[in-house]
Amino acid sequence: MMLVVLLLVPLIAAALIALVRPRAWIEIIHALAALSELTAGLIVAVRVWRGEVPTAVGGLLRADGLSALMVVVIALLGTIAALYGLGYMRVAFDDAHLPRARSFFGLFHLFIFTMLLAVTTDNLGIMWVAIEGTTLATAFLVNLHNSRTSLEAAYKYLILSSVGIALAFIGTVLMYYAGASRAGEIAVNWTSLHAAASSLNPQVVRLAFAFILIGYGTKAGLAPMHTWLPDAHSEAPAPISAMMSGVLLNVGLYALMRFKAIADIAVGANFAGPWFVGIGLLSLAVAAAFLVRQRNYKRMLAYSSVEHVGIICMGLGFGGYWGVLGALLHMINHALSKSLLFILSGNILLKYQTTDIRRVRGLLRASPLTASGFLAGTLALIGLPPFGPFMSEFLIFRAGLESGPVWVVVLGIALLAVVFAGMLSSVNQMLYGAPPEKIECGDVLRWSLAPIVVNFALLLILGLTLPHAVADALEQALRVLGIPHA
Repeated sequence: MMLVVLLLVPLIAAALIALVRPRAWIEIIHALAALSELTAGLIVAVRVWRGEVPTAVGGLLRADGLSALMVVVIALLGTIAALYGLGYMRVAFDDAHLPRARSFFGLFHLFIFTMLLAVTTDNLGIMWVAIEGTTLATAFLVNLHNSRTSLEAAYKYLILSSVGIALAFIGTVLMYYAGASRAGEIAVNWTSLHAAASSLNPQVVRLAFAFILIGYGTKAGLAPMHTWLPDAHSEAPAPISAMMSGVLLNVGLYALMRFKAIADIAVGANFAGPWFVGIGLLSLAVAAAFLVRQRNYKRMLAYSSVEHVGIICMGLGFGGYWGVLGALLHMINHALSKSLLFILSGNILLKYQTTDIRRVRGLLRASPLTASGFLAGTLALIGLPPFGPFMSEFLIFRAGLESGPVWVVVLGIALLAVVFAGMLSSVNQMLYGAPPEKIECGDVLRWSLAPIVVNFALLLILGLTLPHAVADALEQALRVLGIPHA
């Protein structure tokens, strides 16, 4: 029942926002819905972590350890972005632009609904539909500013994501056929395919996984299918950029992990692993090349997402307990740090009215709070201690050294050094110097930044220790993926 409630809350919120007229009521519904989504998500997750497997609607909805982890990430970061969005939209779209503000709040909750549905359904077909739904919901949000560049970004995002999801559909059908051709008629459910994985047709599984890797890899922002990501993330409103980079990419990775678990049993881990390592390393290399001298700070953060998705894929490819544990932990750390930085980038944009790094000067003087948070978030993102990404990257590359080859790990670390230098150089240009004369000193939306204290706290906690509750949640997700304890 709680799974149904979890999905109904954002749907009802979107409908009410479309019906009510006063802006104050829209904002109240938006905030209450976000908090309700977080509450329902935590209840579902706690039930799973206590050993239950909640199901609903005849088994179409189902939450296991991996689902619970994703639900918490989506609900938590959705609530943080939603609360920041109240202040951001007041400044970016005042009452004269109320229809656009209404569209933002309504589509925001449809976006949340599609992601929650994708990670709580056992049916791989419904998961495919839900991930396609994320594209439809966010395409309009990318173009919310209705400029030439935002329209172009939305169009590119819609076309490339739709092509990717079409390839994922072919892969899903082939995976179902691999089961039907060997094991007889079986449901297109993950639990059914996973249970029958050892009897699937291995040749068909190999072909299916190639389509799935390209298809859902497009949604995850993996190179070379990443080209939509820098445009879409840089043009979307800051709260949406935070959700797309911090959460949506993880939903694409979630789908890949589900299918990889089946492929590992059907054809062996030596098949999918090298593909993940290779495409992860390529993503890291592409990101490093574009981050060396980046001139747009939102595109800088977007290319950083390509980098971190690549690191996560390398962890999944290295495999074993430490590789997959590091990948799951890095999904959380990247979500926390990237949503934090995109929210702060919204403050910078409202202050300077530009995304050009060369035109943002003296940020420490003009917006001390925003600048301090942006610097700390950047240090976390590039993997410096004592923040969480350092620990998860350490676990991933440790797994790489154990599984080999060593040159892959060495090249990965070298590319991380390039990213480190490029991002730090860009951020330093923004922080120091004298601000432009027209810029008044003082932070924009100071109180709206309060929710990101949660991001900072969790990044520090995950960098210094691994709380028992988090460790247990990760262990349950690992068991779902068939990874034995070390």
